[in-house]
Parts: sequence; structure tokens; C-alpha cells
Amino acid sequence: MKPDLFQAPDYYNIDDLLTEEHLMVRNAARDWVKKEVSPIIEEAAQKAEFPKSIIGGLAEIGAFGPYIPAEYGGAGLDQISYGLIMQEIERGDSGVRSTASVQSSLVMYPIWKYGTEEQRKKYLPKLATGEFMGSFGLTEPDHGSNPGGMTTNFKDKGDHYLLNGAKMWISNSPFCDVAVVWAKNEEGRIHGLIVERGMEGFSTPETHNKWSLRASATGELIFQDVKVPKENLLPNKSGLGAPLGCLDSARYGIAWGAIGAAMDCYDTALRYAKERIQFGKPIAGFQLQQKKLAEMITEITKAQLLALRLGQLKNENKATSAQISMAKRNNVDMAITIAREARQMLGGMGISGEYSIMRHMMNLESVITYEGTHDIHLLITGLDVTGISAFK
Repeated sequence: MKPDLFQAPDYYNIDDLLTEEHLMVRNAARDWVKKEVSPIIEEAAQKAEFPKSIIGGLAEIGAFGPYIPAEYGGAGLDQISYGLIMQEIERGDSGVRSTASVQSSLVMYPIWKYGTEEQRKKYLPKLATGEFMGSFGLTEPDHGSNPGGMTTNFKDKGDHYLLNGAKMWISNSPFCDVAVVWAKNEEGRIHGLIVERGMEGFSTPETHNKWSLRASATGELIFQDVKVPKENLLPNKSGLGAPLGCLDSARYGIAWGAIGAAMDCYDTALRYAKERIQFGKPIAGFQLQQKKLAEMITEITKAQLLALRLGQLKNENKATSAQISMAKRNNVDMAITIAREARQMLGGMGISGEYSIMRHMMNLESVITYEGTHDIHLLITGLDVTGISAFK
């Protein structure tokens, strides 16, 4: 097992723009990843197993609902702290960050924002500690980029709701204790429901044979006449805007997280280039390799500044969905481009599990698609700047 020698690049002294609390939170997450994730993640990815042993550690570094108020078990941190935690976790692995993102932005966030006080007190403290793990049911077999076309539905049966349908590509589903599920009522209006493991007719089969996010558990959510108590309906927001509000929070976290993956690939390539001797000198001395490294650090720096400004806007409740889409699209594209370039710099070693680059590259193939595809986010920006929708 190789030691984790990662050194984070900070070409524009961005740390100077962070508060002491930001740095403390970031460094705690960074140290934890080095100690608990790096030593096990390659084997977990090779075996296609999510390492459940790290759930407690994720909770301890505040990765579950860091911006949720302390009264509900969260850390009460700001949005930049949330972003920095996601950056450090994804530096370790995108799949592990996915687990934390889903728990925070897609499960805890809607319960906090759209739920009742009773729901907040019942679920949030246990989700914050990892005693409960959650999943988010929006994507369906026939409805991905068009979630409004969902067919999962529930009917009012007097003292309960009867839920039917299926969701797929759901992170955490195989082991989730609760699922925030989006379904249409009899009038076709979308609502959120909290479904608990053990409810009759609720199953969560795992998805196998993935080439990407192999250290993350992915599966389906299947509902066959599931009786959901009426008190499990999230009452404070309905319509497609409700799940999309959750996705804004998750996409924001991804914009930061992708920087972490890019940082790791850049740092690995830089270190390798200084050590690998060809034609009598380190390959870092050749122009083409310097071009690759210079472009990598430039793009990472631009992404850092984009994410930091977006975090400031989030803290001020001024960030728009379109701004979040731009950052998610740009930063993930940046990361996957750097991963591919770094892979080439390592030559044959680039495909080896001895290095993290190929794992990052495969993971980012999922990240560039989920929570809004690369092309859909481009069209969101297009709609925002033209006022004309390309979706209809």
C-alpha cells in the first residue's frame, strides 16, 4: 500500500480568502481522507464494494448535512465549508463523495426545507450521525433528463398513501434506511414522501457490473403497493421545483467535489513526471509534459475561483440555479479532461490500480452525467442567457 503523499495545489493563494473555520474544516476532512479513505479505496473499487466502515468517519468530519442547524444534529456550517468537505472527499473518491452528497443535499436538505418539525426531529439527527443512511428517488427507467415525466405515483387511501413505481441509478439505495421519493398524486402534482426500509412492498435491488463509481453502492427503489403514512409526506413544497431545489444543493457540492478529483490527478501526474526518467532526464523537463501540467493547474485554479464565488453567493442566498449549473458543468468537464491527460502522462502505469488516476477517470464518467448531464447544463445556461427554452 502506497502512502498518500497528496499536496493540494493553491496557485492563486486561495487559502488566504478562507476563514480560519474554513481551513480547520477543510484540513480535518483532508487528514481523514488520507488516513481512512486512501488506504482502502483502491481495493474497494476493485472489489466493487462500498466500504461501510467509513460511515462513522464521514459523520465525524461533518460530511452529513454540514449546513443543517445544530438543533437537528448538523454542524451549522456555511456553504463554503460544505463545498470544501466535498472537495476533500472527492479527492479520495467520487463514489464516497456521492454517498455524502446524497445524504446531505438530497435527503437531509429536503426534510429540513420541506418537512415538518416532527419529521426534522425524527430523521435529521440520525442521518447526521450516519445511524440512518438515506437515498433520493427521482430518476426512473424511462425518465432521466425529463423528471417531470415520472410515472411513480401515490393514491390517497384515507388513512395512508399507496405508492407504486420504480426509481433507478440510486446511490445508497442497497443499504438505505430511508428514501426521499418523488411521486405524482392523483392530480399529477409532484410531492416528496419519506419511505422507510421495512415498509411492505418496498425493495432496493443493487445494480451490478458498473465500470464507474465502483466503491459506491447503486441500486433501484421499487414500490409495489407500499403503504406510506400520511405524516411522511413533505408538506412545505411540491411541484418539480421541490426536487430540483435539492439537486441545486447537490450540484453545488459536485462543483467543489470535482476540483478534488482534478487536484489528485494533477498532483499524481506532477510527482510522477518529476520522478520518471526518459532520454536521460525527468519527463517533467519536456515541453509537451509541461504544457499538460501548466494547463491542468490553470484550469484547476479557474475552477477554484468559480466555486469560491458561487459559495459566497450561496451564503448570501443569491446563487441561481443557472449559476450552479454552469459551475457543475465546467468543473466536472475540467476534472475529466485533467484525468484523461494525467492518465496519458503516466503511460502504462496510468491504468494501474497502483495510482488513482484511472479510478478517478472512470468515476467522473458518471459525475459528468448524473444530476444533470453535461449537455443539459449547457442548455440551462443557454436558456438563462437567451430566455428561450431548448427543452420544448
